[in-house]
Amino acid sequence: MIRRYFKVICLSATLVALAATSCKEEPKKAEQAEVVFKKEGELQLLEKTTDSVLVKLDIEIADNEFETQTGLMYRESMKTNHGMLFVFPNEQPRSFYMKNTRIALDIIYLDANKTIVSFQENAQPFNEGSLPSEGAAKYVLEVNAGLAKTWQLKVGDKMRYSTSK
Repeated sequence: MIRRYFKVICLSATLVALAATSCKEEPKKAEQAEVVFKKEGELQLLEKTTDSVLVKLDIEIADNEFETQTGLMYRESMKTNHGMLFVFPNEQPRSFYMKNTRIALDIIYLDANKTIVSFQENAQPFNEGSLPSEGAAKYVLEVNAGLAKTWQLKVGDKMRYSTSK
């Protein structure tokens, strides 16, 4: 009889030990899924006096509240021939910031006539400071930092785009 109780006690202790080790939870890590570029249109930037094409880009379009609030947040990178075009319902002074944005950007502000009114060049990742336009803007184009300079963009240059949405 003692032998039987001993076996039950040993078996119970073994099961408790197994349960304790197998049920031990690993700490969970919160991960943000990589956001992948989705081509929704094509854009050209044009020199203001000659209308010659300075650059052609594939673009994503942010034209609703959620998309304009999140923009390029959580992206690890962006190709040099990609950009994000923000389309707002009205023209007014705009201000962007780099909260949760992991890549440096050039922010190009354009008016309702699709003319560049100002730039914020080399906006730094995670900087939550205000990056305002220097005039009323209906459109905002975000591209990799340094490209506005590389393309020699100027206030007064124009944009044209088409959507595939």
